[in-house]
Amino acid sequence: MGDLLLVRHGETEWSRSGQHTSFTDLPLTEHGEGQAKSLAPFFSGRPFCLALTSPLRRAVRTAELAGVGAAVAEPDLHEWDYGAYEGITTVEIHRTRPTWDLWTDGVPPGPDGHPGESPEEIGLRADRVLSRVDAALANCGGDAVLVAHGHFLRVLTARRLGLPPAEGRLFQLATGTYSRLSTEHGRPVIAEWNVRP
Repeated sequence: MGDLLLVRHGETEWSRSGQHTSFTDLPLTEHGEGQAKSLAPFFSGRPFCLALTSPLRRAVRTAELAGVGAAVAEPDLHEWDYGAYEGITTVEIHRTRPTWDLWTDGVPPGPDGHPGESPEEIGLRADRVLSRVDAALANCGGDAVLVAHGHFLRVLTARRLGLPPAEGRLFQLATGTYSRLSTEHGRPVIAEWNVRP
């Protein structure tokens, strides 16, 4: 069975400033485009049985620049809905909620259509994506690649390893990085994590 390759999109203005970014569809910065291009050697000549990207342009553009051009948009790869905390940094949130933690407290509802999500809700989306990945990997000789967002990919990794969604807090993930989830003796493992060329 092939491996599951994860790519966090390149830098945006808000990822650089630490602002929570889910539904705001920001482009990559010039640095973010460079990060995405630098990932191309990981994918050159590599066969994929499945290539998926978040529908948001920062992920789609990263996939294109990294050489994962045939990626299909998958709505379940969307970033965590931060609700009322969209565009706000953790430092700003801590001014009114000093002990707030995304992984345990979630977020308050935001504008219409953005009620915010809990780790468990993200975990359900991640489980759906992993089911699709497993079906593809069982029927081909290549790897699967997902191009998405930091918090979502951290939850997906926790779920792949059999951990509760909130344990995604254990896996720091920088912009413009490559990670590889594999197996050892039939068990899922992290083979490479948060790699930059």
